Amino acid sequence: MTPFEEIYEQVKKCALLLQTPEPPVGLTDRTAVWKKNKAALWYYPAKEKKYPVPLFLVYSLVNKAFILDLAPGYSMIEAFVNEGYDVYLLDFGAPGYEDKDLTIDDYVINYIQEAARRTLRHSKAAELTVIGYCLGGTIAAIYAAVTDDPIRNLILNVAPIDFHQYKVFDKIVDGMRNGKADFDPLFDALGIIPAGFMKAGLRMVSYPVYYSPYLSLLYRADNKEYTDYWRRFNKWTQGHVPFSGEAMKQFVRDFGRENKLINGGLQISGKDASLSNIKASLLVICAESDKLVPMELSTAIMDLVSSHDKTLEILKGGHATFTVKNGLPGYLSTWLHEHSS
Repeated sequence: MTPFEEIYEQVKKCALLLQTPEPPVGLTDRTAVWKKNKAALWYYPAKEKKYPVPLFLVYSLVNKAFILDLAPGYSMIEAFVNEGYDVYLLDFGAPGYEDKDLTIDDYVINYIQEAARRTLRHSKAAELTVIGYCLGGTIAAIYAAVTDDPIRNLILNVAPIDFHQYKVFDKIVDGMRNGKADFDPLFDALGIIPAGFMKAGLRMVSYPVYYSPYLSLLYRADNKEYTDYWRRFNKWTQGHVPFSGEAMKQFVRDFGRENKLINGGLQISGKDASLSNIKASLLVICAESDKLVPMELSTAIMDLVSSHDKTLEILKGGHATFTVKNGLPGYLSTWLHEHSS
């Protein structure tokens, strides 16, 4: 068989593979303990509870949360519960046009804070470990800065904080900062930013990441474990959700233009959202090759919080540092154990 014929056979295998039903995701046992609008707070009980401090997970606003529970053996949530933690996941769901007026204030106060307090009541715990992922980490940090809730630990995983460190599309970003590029009329006209728009914007930033995996699939089409994982992960990379127009306007103004998390002045429901208000033990996780949230966007928070216990963990690899295989990575398992007794 010639090399061309071999490639042709692999392409046929991939084409047939992609026509079969997708493998399931989100298989760890869970129960919804609170719902609000499109959002749900999911409870994943520990296999054998070892720690009194539950984990409260805040996922991003732009992707679906099943990446944290991709499949048995490839699930961060499964790894948490296997290590003895009760886990609560706040999944914001997919907003509809009727949610176009939701603001960052709403997400922080009416969703994160309410869900955190429901977590405390349901778990009967005295304190929380808050874990925020990507943009969910940004608003989790804002929540930690404005709340009086008993947050013992705060973990931020590839969370953008210093938005002026973003170097992609520098002319557009400069235009937003100096007021020459005003996207508010577009956001007002759309009301809700469609999932396709969100997907296209993120693809422009990190497009090589979304083409190279197809080459891997082509050459590993005979490996069922790999192809099942690939299809689940690909479903996540394709599964963006819409974004509230008002929240997007606020992000562009307060973070993209004025960088208020760094420069100060951010107000959430009349409260000062200064990062210096954060006193919880802090773990910041970033990745060396992350094109979507370069590590420079995350590390600035280390010098702005009032926490005495601060750890920065820089990993090799790209944006999806929250995927795991066969258990928690050692650094995270150790840190949580030491901070959850």
